[in-house]
Amino acid sequence: MSNRLDRPVDDAVDHVLGPSNAEITLVEYGSYACPHCRAANERIAEVREQFGDRLKYVFRHRPLTNSEIAERAAELVEYTEDPEHFWDAHIKLMTRSPSLTEDDLRAVATDLGLAYFDADHTEEVAHRARLRVESDIQSARASGVMYTPTFFINGRRYDGPWDESSFSDAMLGSMGHRVRSAALDFASWAPSTGLLLLLASVVAVLAINSAMGPGFTAFWEKYLGLSLGDAGFNMSLLHWVNDGLLTIFFLVVGLEIKREFTVGHLASWRSAALPIAGAVGGMAAPALLYLLVIPSGPWMHGWGVPMATDTAFAVALIVMMGSRVPIELRIFLTAAAIVDDIGSIIVVAIFYSGALHIWYLAAAVAVVATLALLNRWAVYQTTPYILLGIVLWACVHEGGLHATLAGVVLALFIPTRPPPNLRALVTQANTIITAEAMRGGEALRLGPSTPALRALDAIHDRLESPADRMLRQVAPRSSYAVLPLFALANAGVLVSMDVLGGHSQLMLAIVLGLVVGKPLGMVGAAALAVWLGIAVKPAEYSWRQLCGAGALAGIGFTMSLFIAGQAFPVAADFAAAKIAVFTASVCAAIIGVAILWTSSAGEVEDTAATSAEPTSATIT
Repeated sequence: MSNRLDRPVDDAVDHVLGPSNAEITLVEYGSYACPHCRAANERIAEVREQFGDRLKYVFRHRPLTNSEIAERAAELVEYTEDPEHFWDAHIKLMTRSPSLTEDDLRAVATDLGLAYFDADHTEEVAHRARLRVESDIQSARASGVMYTPTFFINGRRYDGPWDESSFSDAMLGSMGHRVRSAALDFASWAPSTGLLLLLASVVAVLAINSAMGPGFTAFWEKYLGLSLGDAGFNMSLLHWVNDGLLTIFFLVVGLEIKREFTVGHLASWRSAALPIAGAVGGMAAPALLYLLVIPSGPWMHGWGVPMATDTAFAVALIVMMGSRVPIELRIFLTAAAIVDDIGSIIVVAIFYSGALHIWYLAAAVAVVATLALLNRWAVYQTTPYILLGIVLWACVHEGGLHATLAGVVLALFIPTRPPPNLRALVTQANTIITAEAMRGGEALRLGPSTPALRALDAIHDRLESPADRMLRQVAPRSSYAVLPLFALANAGVLVSMDVLGGHSQLMLAIVLGLVVGKPLGMVGAAALAVWLGIAVKPAEYSWRQLCGAGALAGIGFTMSLFIAGQAFPVAADFAAAKIAVFTASVCAAIIGVAILWTSSAGEVEDTAATSAEPTSATIT
């Protein structure tokens, strides 16, 4: 969703108060029937008085949805012939009565001599007014406006509090506000995760191939741990990243899997069938192609390397192509990547774990049983789950399974909750805030009382389920800290003939698996599912575009490198596998982007009928 103003302010078209060269521009999307807009009107007047000629205020219409009087009020003020009369009508509609009424509309029209209620008013004026309001509504939609009032300060949506201090910080552009805004802008940019991964990978490769290479390698081999008397737990920094921090990534993957299968794109069989089929084919074909190329020997254990798709890079490239790629195709690729992650997790658990230790695994089972009980008993505080998750991680690690699997298991037991009754929560919050506001004049009073804050915290916690809250809080840390650290620690590879020599068959198998096997398996399995009537392909994208998405699925990075690290204990083999993964990912990205970039909208229309033609091929 956009957080930028869709079009710049035009003094000749927009309703503007203040000098045209003002350093601060405040745009409000509001409605005359919105009680919050009416309440904010006084705040706007205070802000204008505070900043004077430094502020330019702009009002754009966004009438309340399904409110006839809101739409009529917006059209009414557009019957004015000049800015002075517009602002007179604006103020009158905002301030005449506690809530907007039909009498208010008639009184304002009479006071200003507007022909809105006249039977003989010209259709030209009415048409102009409707067009103006509709234009502002479209602008609001394009700017990501979801409620009124919504403010934009110097072109950027303001999502902070409306109190004087917060508003002033945003308008004056304080350092704290600028840093926060820049961070939010970067995080909201879809390709940002892929860009950080790419940057970390480039830094790792450059570091390992420079004079600081030996020191860079030695740094990740340093040990870090805890000790108490004779007991201790130590791992290298590389293992802390791969076995410890990467558990957070697996936790996020588990939470996303849970969300997709409960309320997401995989919640119904009709929506899930095509991406599931594509993902299964996209995992099986690369593995089989790898095994066909690789001779018997230790390298055969690496068949899981070309199975995985790196969602961050693939989706980032699709987003960067904008409207050339239908949103439905992005949904398909994301859902397929989720299923791909499930397959990769199962493969790691079964085929890439060490020797098993029964007693530790028995302890892990006991922890899982406790997590299940907490979930069943409707314990919605996340702290007990996190503490048990740490214990589970230690048991899984010592039990011989890969420790990161603890993150997935933990995610499955983080509870969800029934949707909240928003109307009841809003009423409760308003009651608390109103009661606190009435006590605002008490001496030495610095803020709301402790009971009120606790009640508001409880309301805030109820707005989302523990699973959704944890995903919202942990996902950014995974994307912007864990994965770049993983790339920095694992992507470094010494490019030399010594590494390349003797590994051509291994590298060829990985490259073929990702570049050829991925799109071949994904598109082939999807086509088979449609032909059998198991799934239906949406008409919004063509088979050619699906081939482009299949090619992008061949970008294997995070999970491919992770599995390669487990499959190839010999350093030279691992280095060759990393080069092959990088090479294949670049080739897959170029091929996928080329196919999608050259695909036309006409192809979608031509294939729309064929993709959903037989009634028997659709699922009911």
